[in-house]
Amino acid sequence: MIPSQRREKILDLIKEDGQAKVIDLSRLFKVTEVTIRQDLEKLEQDGYIVREHGGAYLKNANNDLHDLVMPNQKHHLKEKMMIARKAIQFIEEGDTIILDSGSTTTEIAKLLMSFNNLTVITNALNIAIMLGAQPGINVLVTGGEFKAPTLSLTGQKAADSFQNLHVDKLFLATAGIALKSGLTYPGISDICVKRAMIESADEIYLVADSSKIGKSAFASLGAISLINYLITDSKIQSDDIKLFENYDVKLIIASEDINS
Repeated sequence: MIPSQRREKILDLIKEDGQAKVIDLSRLFKVTEVTIRQDLEKLEQDGYIVREHGGAYLKNANNDLHDLVMPNQKHHLKEKMMIARKAIQFIEEGDTIILDSGSTTTEIAKLLMSFNNLTVITNALNIAIMLGAQPGINVLVTGGEFKAPTLSLTGQKAADSFQNLHVDKLFLATAGIALKSGLTYPGISDICVKRAMIESADEIYLVADSSKIGKSAFASLGAISLINYLITDSKIQSDDIKLFENYDVKLIIASEDINS
């Protein structure tokens, strides 16, 4: 991995977790601590992070937190809203579902407020707050370590929350989808949580706008074949459509027409 790629992955990880330690980054990227310190110095010079003894933390983290709570400032919002409208067509009264943390799943949560008989399990605190006040929705929140930049709970304790649980549907988020690396995420601590979610669900819906296709983040969850359905937008390329067909994944295209 060339230095610029490594720094990009390091920044993605810090954006996900809020902070990172030099010793952990050195182990993850299999380079010396001196190299990691040089990477962090460059990221600080570029205005992304603030270095501290033994590591670094995200600059302007409060602004990133506000952006998550107010998703109108997120990228590809139009596509995510279309995906959310399509996704709720597959949710029925009486279902028990898992909503993963993420901006697209947050858009789904906004559309669930009219449901009168629904159980939602989530590791996203913003989704729990949004739906928890709705009288017709029973909300269960995982335990785990809190990640401020994504308002989510992660780690093994979060994964353990899914033991002995059975749900009808999982709506899973991702940072990247690629042939070689499969489903990928910036943070390693999320992988065990998402695996536990998948094991608990009868049907797995990956909700991801087409900009995620062909991209890879740092940590791999596994092959594309882990999912049953992909709900994405109409900007998906024809070659990518064939990719998902080869993995026997049913493709669901969301468009501006709410009934399509």
